Amino acid sequence: MVELAEDLVVSSGHELAPPRICPRMANYITLIRTLLSFAVVAMLHVRTKWMYVAAFVLTILLIWMDALDGYVARLRKETSKLGAVVDILGDRVVEMSYWIVFAKFGWVPLWVAILVSARGILVDGIRALALERGMTAFGATTMMRSRLGTLLVSSRLSRALYGGAKTLAFSLLILAFAPGLFRHIGPIVTWLAYASVYTTVIMCIVRGLPVVAEARHLVRR
Repeated sequence: MVELAEDLVVSSGHELAPPRICPRMANYITLIRTLLSFAVVAMLHVRTKWMYVAAFVLTILLIWMDALDGYVARLRKETSKLGAVVDILGDRVVEMSYWIVFAKFGWVPLWVAILVSARGILVDGIRALALERGMTAFGATTMMRSRLGTLLVSSRLSRALYGGAKTLAFSLLILAFAPGLFRHIGPIVTWLAYASVYTTVIMCIVRGLPVVAEARHLVRR
């Protein structure tokens, strides 16, 4: 979801800068956002209409906080390598929490949760290797070398579309399975939710392939 968040504010703020040993408000926001995702997972186990509505609202809040932590980092001049890593880790924990609980409930096939999680772990491992060499996932020092790779992975358009697809997938799935919430338009909400889910999975794989392709250049260094 970080891709969408970076386009909702002036900048995500997590760029390379000399590390500083001091409390970082942006990192605290990321931590709170991560803990809230666990709260959403717990709430989804309480099968009541209003609990699901509350989980939907919290999901939207998580997206907003994803934008907020980057804005606060830039505003307070707290941008750092550590902040970039914490932000990505927070995003990944939130994302995997949703996919895993959806698979547990049978809302999505198990292979979806496994595939998205495996892709996230693989891509993050490659990006960690790139970070050791002074390169980042996005921005001026991006690890992407080809124009196509930059377009698919690092461009604002790609990140916004991918983030938007995940946002719709998470929120609409919760609404689609909210007990007694939609009696007449339920099938429409469900169709939109699954369209978002499989669009997200396709984009997840397509955006991960260029990163994997760049790994060979990192290994040679």
